[in-house]
Amino acid sequence: MLRINLVACLLLLCLAVGCKAQSNSQGPLDPSLTRRVEVMVRSQYSLPSDYDVAVGAPQPGNISGYNKLPITISHDGKSQVVDFLLSTDGTRLARLETFNLTNDPAFNIDISGRPIRGNPDAKVTVINFDDLECPFCARMHAELFPSTFDRYQNMVRFVYKDFPLTQLHPWAMHAAVDADCLAAQNGTVYWNYVDYLHAHGDEVTGQDPNLQRSFNELDRIARDEGTVGKLDMTTLNACIAKQDESEVRKSMAEADALGIEGAPQLFVNGERIDGAIPEQQVWDVIDRALRAAGETPPPPVATPPSAPVPVAPGQSASESSGR
Repeated sequence: MLRINLVACLLLLCLAVGCKAQSNSQGPLDPSLTRRVEVMVRSQYSLPSDYDVAVGAPQPGNISGYNKLPITISHDGKSQVVDFLLSTDGTRLARLETFNLTNDPAFNIDISGRPIRGNPDAKVTVINFDDLECPFCARMHAELFPSTFDRYQNMVRFVYKDFPLTQLHPWAMHAAVDADCLAAQNGTVYWNYVDYLHAHGDEVTGQDPNLQRSFNELDRIARDEGTVGKLDMTTLNACIAKQDESEVRKSMAEADALGIEGAPQLFVNGERIDGAIPEQQVWDVIDRALRAAGETPPPPVATPPSAPVPVAPGQSASESSGR
């Protein structure tokens, strides 16, 4: 649905531009064409019936064969002028949208201080906004590690950002905090914890879900990993006990700014992958990023031929296959 946003300075700017444009207008459209344009805009943008649409007069444009057509969309005292394109013969309506290539947030995700799995100097970075209680995230994690990781070796680096869906997954925030406590001391121990939780989430939830029991289990697993990894246990225990959510919430705010609504959500050198998709599709995106970075992707994985179905004496091959 088209958004209607307005601040005072924008309104003044729109009025100024509108006044200037009117001096170059070519006269209003005839009522029949005006009605067709209005109905088309309402239909294509699913505008609610209580939104007003006012079609302005065509103005000279920069694209051959088209005039600029300002259309004002208003609702509840707010309005916004949207420039469309109308063919000079009045048969085609178009919308030209521009994008700022220098300020795309997908290319500026903050990974400072995050544990890296893979080659720290790799030209391709896979960033995953992850929820440690999410079953779809667990599926994606299983596809990334080990097969995707093994396929690309030192050509790709992997970074996880926190995005616990707290309304759906009650222990996801606690898990993210514990994971970050481990990450503060040792990246490898962090990854071991993430690997374990994505493979044993059902154990943390338990057959008879009890949130405090899940919290205790998360803390126990984190301490076990910290002991094996020879971390400073006094520091780790203090971090676990404090349960400071501030860094996790910074990551969640960044996800919100990127328009992320669910997990997992991957970004491969800026290209978004929404949800848990088949492994080969993930590889296709990584391969594109590698080629763009001047790297040659690994050769395609050969699919082993299917074993022939044995045919019993007197039986045709089609009968054997059930056709």
